[in-house]
Amino acid sequence: MWNEKKQNPPSDRGQIVAIIIFVLGMGTLLPWNFFITASQYFNERLKGNLSSNGMTEAVRKDYNYDSWMALLSQLPLLLFTLLNSFLYQWVKERLRVAFSLVVIFLLFALTAALVQVPMQPDTFFSVTMATIWFINVFGAVLQGSLFGVVGMFPPRYSTLFMSGQGLAGIFAAVAMLCSILRNGDTESTALGYFVTPCVATLGTLLCYLLLPHLEFARYYLNRKQADKLDTSNKLLSSTDKIALNGNMKDLEAKGVTEESNERSSVFAVFKKIWLMALCVTLVFAVTLSVFPVITVRVKTVYTENTHW
Repeated sequence: MWNEKKQNPPSDRGQIVAIIIFVLGMGTLLPWNFFITASQYFNERLKGNLSSNGMTEAVRKDYNYDSWMALLSQLPLLLFTLLNSFLYQWVKERLRVAFSLVVIFLLFALTAALVQVPMQPDTFFSVTMATIWFINVFGAVLQGSLFGVVGMFPPRYSTLFMSGQGLAGIFAAVAMLCSILRNGDTESTALGYFVTPCVATLGTLLCYLLLPHLEFARYYLNRKQADKLDTSNKLLSSTDKIALNGNMKDLEAKGVTEESNERSSVFAVFKKIWLMALCVTLVFAVTLSVFPVITVRVKTVYTENTHW
């Protein structure tokens, strides 16, 4: 029955599913790209003068915002990307994605609201660092979960998802150029940087909720259980199969569920991809050490028009 359906999958009418997956890819990175684009705003807010013991002499504190921002964004991103490899077994994918999008929306709404709220630099720095941490915590869960969803579709949809992520960076750069052209004040520009991700996150959430209602998407999403055995056979080597088959009776006698076997397969998969995973980790370690903490410090050599 399933094989007959598998031979005749429904068509993606109007490329709606392709567009939705493209939007999902864009929605995963657009908020954070806009956040780091507003680096000038955060540094300006942290330049408040601090007077000690009532003295009139002002002291400026160096918060090293860009360095802390890089550390407190990439550390949770790494940790919770790894944690998501195990989290998916206990928390449903639909809950992980929807909850992450809602939290990211609330965090950006808070950041946008704080633009108009006067705060002491120390308090503002603490709130901003906490916001950066939690945005990347839920951003890591969101990206990992959506990559799992997109992986159920044909390969070209993974390409569309990655293309959407790339376009998110372009949108942030275009927004920065538009703000320079407009020549507006820092606060109004920052407000635009934070309101835009709020709208984009809501749009991403709506697209994700719409996806299971489309026939083409439902066909591939429902195929998960039917292809579960085939996927396990591809991922596990013949040695792993023999070991699992030999211990199956012992596992059942001890009351170990099928989910426990699935958890152990995570390590079996990691053994097969550890080299690629290490390479990706090293590449990101280098690039994210440079961007944005070092690149934002680049100054123009053309002194006649420093604004551009």
